[in-house]
Amino acid sequence: MIGLSVAVGRFVEALFWGIFRVAGAVAGVLILGVVAAVLTWVVARKMWMRRKG
Repeated sequence: MIGLSVAVGRFVEALFWGIFRVAGAVAGVLILGVVAAVLTWVVARKMWMRRKG
């Protein structure tokens, strides 16, 4: 019975870390996407101001 409990605990732990890793990867991609969008917007705005002026 103890062996089964340990196996279930390890399975739940592995599942938790798998979900945590996927969530971390998704969050990382979202953060990188936001940073890239902000950088693109700043560069485009600078180019637009330079062209206008």
